[in-house]
Formats: sequence, structure tokens, C-alpha cells
Amino acid sequence: MKHAAGILAFGHHLRRLRRARKLTQEALADYAEISRPTVQRIEKGQAAPTLEVLLSLALVLQVSLKDLVDAPGITPKESELRAE
Repeated sequence: MKHAAGILAFGHHLRRLRRARKLTQEALADYAEISRPTVQRIEKGQAAPTLEVLLSLALVLQVSLKDLVDAPGITPKESELRAE
């Protein structure tokens, strides 16, 4: 996986947001209309969410899409972008 560290960081960030809102994986999955195993795989860094899933998660968690994906370790630094 090309950006495994960022995907793992996103999973940890998603878990923190979900827990802060006192949601179970099952509840988040139900509200976002995705499967619980999908939430589980994303939180473990085993899967990268699609844009459609990101939009659903942001809506349910009541955060902007930017706040959902822009956390330390998720968004590459400018120097990393130039290296690609």
C-alpha cells in the first residue's frame, strides 16, 4: 500500500472521532450506511475509504471533510508531495 502510514493514521483518527461522539462501530456503520466490517477495516488501517464513504462519515460525525482527513500523519507534508 503506497500510503500505509497515512491510512493507518486516518483509522486512528476516525476511531478517536467515533469514540468522542460515543458511537459504536455498529452505530457509525448504520448511520453512514456502510457495513460494520468496513468501519472495522478502516479503523485498523486495512482499507482506505472511498470519497463516498468519507462524505458519509463526515456527515455522521458532524465534522467537515477537511477536519476528517486533515490530521497529523494523514495528510502528506509538502516535502513528501515533492518527492513523489
